[in-house]
Amino acid sequence: MSRYRGPRFKKIRRLGALPGLTNKINKRPKSRNDLKNKFRSGKKSQYRIRLEEKQKLRFHYGLAERQLLRYVHIAGKAKGSTGQVLLQLLEMRLDNILFRLGMASTIPGARQLINHRHILVNGGIVDIPSYRCKPRDIITTRDKQKSKALIQNYIESSPHAELPNHLTIDPSQYKYKGLINQIIDNKWIGLKINEFLVVEYYSRQT
Repeated sequence: MSRYRGPRFKKIRRLGALPGLTNKINKRPKSRNDLKNKFRSGKKSQYRIRLEEKQKLRFHYGLAERQLLRYVHIAGKAKGSTGQVLLQLLEMRLDNILFRLGMASTIPGARQLINHRHILVNGGIVDIPSYRCKPRDIITTRDKQKSKALIQNYIESSPHAELPNHLTIDPSQYKYKGLINQIIDNKWIGLKINEFLVVEYYSRQT
């Protein structure tokens, strides 16, 4: 299954807030059809609850189904809670780090900056959105004026969320610099999610 490119509000209405997918607010009032569908849906089955948690994770981080499954397998082989390791792996992706630093308004926006080679990690260009960042990595923009202007526009136009304690940003220089202080603590995860239900979903599929 490929990465989702359809209507974003449709997913938000179904799954709840997905800040990584869009920072816009759905102002459309609930229609009669929405209320009918809610009434018809009745009590959710355990399968549907687990599926929705999995979909929430997938759409927030902008992953294809195969990508998310690969992360679940990696987390399952690591020490510690599979669900917590899974969230740490996703949060330490370069596209998500840019989003959490406020250098991009959404994760798709961060991915575009990376693909277009505007971002440096430790002084070298990285054009792979899934690049796994590590503590003490330094994230900066290229010296090109276009790169600086894009980041400046994102920062000025985006709402300023509280910066997680594992990240630091220094906007006082000519190019914005973000620093990864440590592996993220789970209380700073940018999405309200029950990761254990996601792990259960995949364990029941295999």
